Amino acid sequence: MTQEQEVIPIGSAHAGYKLKTHLITELSAKGFRFRDYGTTSEASVDYPDFVHPVAASVNNGEFARGIVICGSGQGANMTANKYPQVRSALCWDIEQTILSRQHNNANILALPGRFIDFDLAVRMTVAFLETAFEGGRHLRRINKINPNL
Repeated sequence: MTQEQEVIPIGSAHAGYKLKTHLITELSAKGFRFRDYGTTSEASVDYPDFVHPVAASVNNGEFARGIVICGSGQGANMTANKYPQVRSALCWDIEQTILSRQHNNANILALPGRFIDFDLAVRMTVAFLETAFEGGRHLRRINKINPNL
């Protein structure tokens, strides 16, 4: 999919609200489109309430890839990975982000809203959305991640 065609679901907790807003603003200007599942402020909320809709929409095939954000990224990542078709990757730099797509076919990017520079997060998100899965030996490996499928 091209960035003009693909809509990216995104959700955050209060600790990721500013980063989420920054990503939507910066990347919308580059032609990316988003479906924002909230939250809508920095008021305290429970991250699963905003991660579940993103992960469910990727899990059921409504969207190809999504983005989730909380303070550390850990809780958002753990929540997203409860879905059998989701491979959420908690990333802190561009190299991890690229490898998560190339080798693991990650379909959700989890970001630590309190710990990474916002401009780096923009570059990471673009890398996540533009990097293709390599397949091959990596497909064999990811097919072993969820033994119940």
